[in-house]
Amino acid sequence: MKKFAPITTLLLVILAVYWSFSALMPSYRPDNNQTATSFSTDRALSHVKQLSQKPHGVGFPAHQEVREYIMGELGKLGLRPTIQQGYTAGDWANFSRATNILARIKGTKQGKALMLLTHYDSSPHSSLGASDAGSGVATILEGLRAYLSEGKTPGNDIIILITDAEELGLNGADLFVNKHPWAKDVGLVLNFEARGSGGPGYMLIETNRGNGNLIKEFTKANPNYPVANSLAYSIYKMLPNDTDLTVFREEGDIEGFNFAFIDDHFDYHTAKDSYERLDKKTLTHQGSYLMPLLKHFSDADLNNLKSLNDYIYFNVPLFKLVSYPFEWIWPIFGFVLLIFIVLLVHGFRKKVLHLKEIAKGSLPMLLALGLTGIIGYFGWSILKWWYPQYKDILHGFTYNGHAYIFAFVCLSVAICFWSYHKWRKISTANLLVAPIIIWLIICGGLAMYLPGASFFVIPLIALLSAFFVLINQEEPNPYLLVLLSLPAIWMLAPFVKMFPVGLGLKMMIGVTLLSSLIFLLLLPLFGFYKHKNRLSYLGVLLFIGFMVSAHFDSDFDQNNAKPTSLLYVLDADKKSAMWATYEHVPAEWTSQYVEVTTRAAVTASGKTISSKYSTGFTYTSEAPLKEIPPPDIQKVRDTVIGENRILEIRITPKRNVNRLEIFTNTNNLKKAKINQVALSPYYLKNRRGGKLVTHYISDNEFTELNVEIPKGTPLEITVYEASNDLLNHPDFTIPRRPANNIPMPFVLNDAVLVTKTIRFE
Repeated sequence: MKKFAPITTLLLVILAVYWSFSALMPSYRPDNNQTATSFSTDRALSHVKQLSQKPHGVGFPAHQEVREYIMGELGKLGLRPTIQQGYTAGDWANFSRATNILARIKGTKQGKALMLLTHYDSSPHSSLGASDAGSGVATILEGLRAYLSEGKTPGNDIIILITDAEELGLNGADLFVNKHPWAKDVGLVLNFEARGSGGPGYMLIETNRGNGNLIKEFTKANPNYPVANSLAYSIYKMLPNDTDLTVFREEGDIEGFNFAFIDDHFDYHTAKDSYERLDKKTLTHQGSYLMPLLKHFSDADLNNLKSLNDYIYFNVPLFKLVSYPFEWIWPIFGFVLLIFIVLLVHGFRKKVLHLKEIAKGSLPMLLALGLTGIIGYFGWSILKWWYPQYKDILHGFTYNGHAYIFAFVCLSVAICFWSYHKWRKISTANLLVAPIIIWLIICGGLAMYLPGASFFVIPLIALLSAFFVLINQEEPNPYLLVLLSLPAIWMLAPFVKMFPVGLGLKMMIGVTLLSSLIFLLLLPLFGFYKHKNRLSYLGVLLFIGFMVSAHFDSDFDQNNAKPTSLLYVLDADKKSAMWATYEHVPAEWTSQYVEVTTRAAVTASGKTISSKYSTGFTYTSEAPLKEIPPPDIQKVRDTVIGENRILEIRITPKRNVNRLEIFTNTNNLKKAKINQVALSPYYLKNRRGGKLVTHYISDNEFTELNVEIPKGTPLEITVYEASNDLLNHPDFTIPRRPANNIPMPFVLNDAVLVTKTIRFE
């Protein structure tokens, strides 16, 4: 290589990595004076600000305020919003009364309608819901305003559905799909969601069949910043993270697109999901999806979107969305395998490749992958051991999580440079054989078991091209090698960040191994660097720098607040009470009530109230007994018909409550209804921990339980009745949280919880 080529090519590689991320999203500029027919981020932000003043989960006072605001804004657009109200339990036995908001724009053609979808309820208890999903509501309101300003009449009807109770179990979507007459008219859904407060919006398809026609139409709509790949959806389908659109697919066989951003995951479902923390570029990105898709699909034929064919798809700078049929997967892989064999034969004939050198050349690869794999596998466990407060961030992505990602990337690259420096005397062509083989194994495995990720073969084709160059040239053009490294950088680098952001820092092994595998794809260039050890030292220094930065940001402060939890738990049967917390490292605020010397993860009945991550109490301590009235549990009906016993039980609150959870002593339930809504037979057969149903209560309504069990079977039920009023309950004097504390999300919090058990012989 020429004297300065290593420096310039390394800078070009760094620039390409930066480009792979910066090209994902549009930039934000103040645009309040944007033309009336253009989407304005600032105008959308004004909606977000109004929607996120207070927590507005189902049953909260602000819930109705948010609903009235949305209906008012739809009215200003000249629409006639209506509501749909009803009870539903969804698939998870999370029962609630949902109040959906609907509007419809009539089109000029007969056929299926386009639906714009999001939800307006925030996560129960403390979330302000600016991103999840105030951003979705704001995107739709502003997008509709801009679209209607053009004065055009769409070809297709446009249905606007702002669902309720999404956070409780997709209840509003379930109510619409199964109970509303408009459901049969929907041909395609555009759903806007959030699982953080920043980052690019990922496009994820929901379909029961092939995605071929959906991808073709999405490409025709031509959004400027598509961030989408078939691997992300393959992973999404494996995770228990459904959206409203999932109900449309499963219950109504209606297809659609999700647009969801997931970065800054630490804000998800917390009091920090606020207007101030929503990334303006992210909201701009959501708008850049909606406008071209709204214009395209409002006139497209929505009757023929179903397909039997699947497409591989991925985004790449300059080319936007690239796609090709699944049928190409194995022919491409076979072609790549054949080319590798031909190149091997060619290399041996030219006496460039040697078996002994190839064998030695596999050692640095194995060493690098082994070390980075071990570091990644144990990395998060070590961090939690060193910083036990991280255990209290239940979704597993810390406020300083990005610093850890950078640190482990730098360490992985440092290990790779160090490893290949040890075997620097082996020619780069011989060093490449082992990485090509390992990438062939990866691509073959993906083609067989995870075909959505089969586009990983594209960087492998570029690697084989570089291999061809190295076999035929002793001193190849370094800038040509940089060019051949671009597919690996542009296509794979964003995954290094996406995996731990989306799945938590427990996926640190994905960071270290993927960084190492990308390094192997860039080996044709890096193999010619003479001073790999210096780059290794630089990587270690950067690792130390990022770890030091993360250390100084490891404590909590007002901006990055500690999740805290406190409950008062009263056992109405034993007449005893306790304080309880979910914290592993209790804050000073919590420690006023809970002693860390007393570990107890269960309530008096031996069960724990449900939570997103199956989290149980960590510490409890004795509490003074308060006169909190338990619910009134009355047997209304007890009848035997044939071989079945039918019990009807009414549970009436004697105080203002928000949530009721019911457990039973038996899984031998043939049927069950709550307030005349049947629970699915599948759920009854597969429920765990004895939980029968969770009722998120509005207006302090009663709960009517109707169960059918074999005759002669006793029924014992345990009820958990919770009110979210511990901090302002007149019987308690709990001080307000300090500024560097927030309520812990995903668990029952700041609640007075009363348990009561009753047995029906």
